[in-house]
Amino acid sequence: MSGQFAVSDPSGIPGRFVVFEGVEGCGKTTQLARLQDWLQTNGFIEAGQKQGILSSLVVTREPGGTILGQEIRRLLLHHAVDDEPMQFRTELLLYAADRAQHVEGFLKPHLNQGALILCDRYTDSTIAYQGYGRGLDRAVIDQLNHLATQGLTSDLTLWLDVDVEIGLARAQRRGRSDRMEQAQLAFHRRVQQGFVELAQQYPDRIVRIDASCDEQSVAQQIQAVLQQRLIEWYGSTSVGALPPNA
Repeated sequence: MSGQFAVSDPSGIPGRFVVFEGVEGCGKTTQLARLQDWLQTNGFIEAGQKQGILSSLVVTREPGGTILGQEIRRLLLHHAVDDEPMQFRTELLLYAADRAQHVEGFLKPHLNQGALILCDRYTDSTIAYQGYGRGLDRAVIDQLNHLATQGLTSDLTLWLDVDVEIGLARAQRRGRSDRMEQAQLAFHRRVQQGFVELAQQYPDRIVRIDASCDEQSVAQQIQAVLQQRLIEWYGSTSVGALPPNA
């Protein structure tokens, strides 16, 4: 494999960063795993490595994408509310701390090596949950996000859009719910509105996926969107190994 990766991004970072977003129970974690399998089984990663246009496929998440982040995730999602309620600003700062560690210690090193990264949640979740959901100041959140990311944004964000009630019902079927899932319905409605407005604000980066249909149909939508982006990023020759909407 060539040690030199093609750079088409003006930022000079050879890797690509794809994020999955959405309300609780939207299916993003399931669909991320399906996309990972689709890319690996159909030979795109191997072909890209041989051509020297990417180094690897990497899967991660927020919070919890690093060893330190796993401890922060435990605090954020499983802190016993009865012991001491977590203040909203505390919650925001913990997410920012997790992200700062994740960006510097994990995301940037892999992107600089030419990886294609699939990430379960990123900055848009903080705006939707802590901004729209908790009512914290958007300007403060934007400042914290910039401090934590040092300007690193996703190349593509797949927003899995599903009705809040449907998503929560799916989440409840998984069993024990985390601290976010236990929030009131009104909170989740505000979060959903946050994602709606973010998609309107950043139409080039955020692509809406109809996540109300069956799992296979959702996967096909995602594959179609990503296939087009892969052609833009890596060229049609590299993507030729991928069957359309398998």
